[in-house]
Amino acid sequence: MGADHTRPAPSAPSGVRRILVATVVPLFVVTVIAALVLWPRDSRQADGGAEPARHHGTVTRVVTEPCPPTPEAPPGAAEGPCGTVTVRVEQGPDSGQQVETPVPAGPGAPTVAVGDEVVLVQLADPADPTATSYQIAEHQRGKPLVWLVALFAAAIVAFGRLRGLAALAGLGASFAILLTFVVPGIAAGGSPLLIAITGSALIMFVVLYLTHGITAQTSVAVLGTLGSLVLTGLLGSLATAATHLTGFGSEEATTLSMYQRDVDLHGLLLAGIIIGSLGVLDDVTVTQAATVTELAHANPGLSRTQLYRAATRVGRAHIASTVNTIVLAYAGASLPLLLLLTADSRPVSQILTSEFLAQEIVRSAVATLGLVAAVPLTTALAALVATAGRGPADDPARDTGPAPTPRPSADRDAALEALSASRPGGPSTPAPARWPDPERNTDTAW
Repeated sequence: MGADHTRPAPSAPSGVRRILVATVVPLFVVTVIAALVLWPRDSRQADGGAEPARHHGTVTRVVTEPCPPTPEAPPGAAEGPCGTVTVRVEQGPDSGQQVETPVPAGPGAPTVAVGDEVVLVQLADPADPTATSYQIAEHQRGKPLVWLVALFAAAIVAFGRLRGLAALAGLGASFAILLTFVVPGIAAGGSPLLIAITGSALIMFVVLYLTHGITAQTSVAVLGTLGSLVLTGLLGSLATAATHLTGFGSEEATTLSMYQRDVDLHGLLLAGIIIGSLGVLDDVTVTQAATVTELAHANPGLSRTQLYRAATRVGRAHIASTVNTIVLAYAGASLPLLLLLTADSRPVSQILTSEFLAQEIVRSAVATLGLVAAVPLTTALAALVATAGRGPADDPARDTGPAPTPRPSADRDAALEALSASRPGGPSTPAPARWPDPERNTDTAW
């Protein structure tokens, strides 16, 4: 996560480093303590009952045949495939045996062929508990996913080298925190908002310092990200309360409420907004901190205000493209929902204000507001740090009076004398003849 800037940041003055340490370290300690307090102590099981056993298998034969007509089907309705599929079971009590299953049918059913690796669901017969049957649930996706992840990691390391390795480690730490703290904590009935803010702050500390190093520039990005996260949480709470969102705006949330009745879906909506904003926030804050550092390094004469204004202009261009990224990311994730709107016969005003679309609008708006606030906050902090070591005489905004008038004639005469002294004859060698220069009102060497 975040932008990559390979130029090492200049060392900040010792006083600035002490202030940053005194600010960042207590925040990190508070985050760790909050994570320990909110850490899930028990794992609650879902109320959906025991799941049927699943085993891997390989398709060895597929036989299709026309489906028999059904009286309840309307004329001209499309019928699914019928027939049998022979699968060699590779796991479970029937490992090595050939079993027959019906051809998968229905919405989203997989299309299988000979040689396909599939996942079998073992079903028990209620009339005879000793008898079992199998159905094909889906394809095995383990090997393609492993190859895709390996290609992804190789590309990151080949391009980013050590920084790419650090980015991969940060990505692994993010997933570890999400899967061991955030998701189990919310599933155990904890406050989704508190867990999301704590988990996001923990991810931010680990990933930013691991990827970009322990520097003053990274500390500025951390403070800017943390402040923007808190602001995003507050704005999200106000927006969801003002729009009366309940969190039941999607089919997944409704299904989750059936299996996990203790989950606060309203808080879960806020948690999704905060975690979804984190990935874009740290990119913006790291970029702004690096921009200020690079500007101060390229032109040490820039004042604090000039640094802020120049870096803010870069931030405006970054925000303009990132806002579109946020909206398109949410639109891509909700593409089936957008397609469903085309079949809705209600007026557009009612569709836009319905909960399942209103919550997507709130997600995009709140995430964008937090992102916009991150630019001036991080830029101001970075400008303070970049100019903190300057004394009064180093401030270009300070008027130190008119600069002394240069004396080109005296400088040229001194250079000629030095050249004369370096000749073989030494200083006694006659100096070159001079003639008056009417334009400069000085003497010019012949």
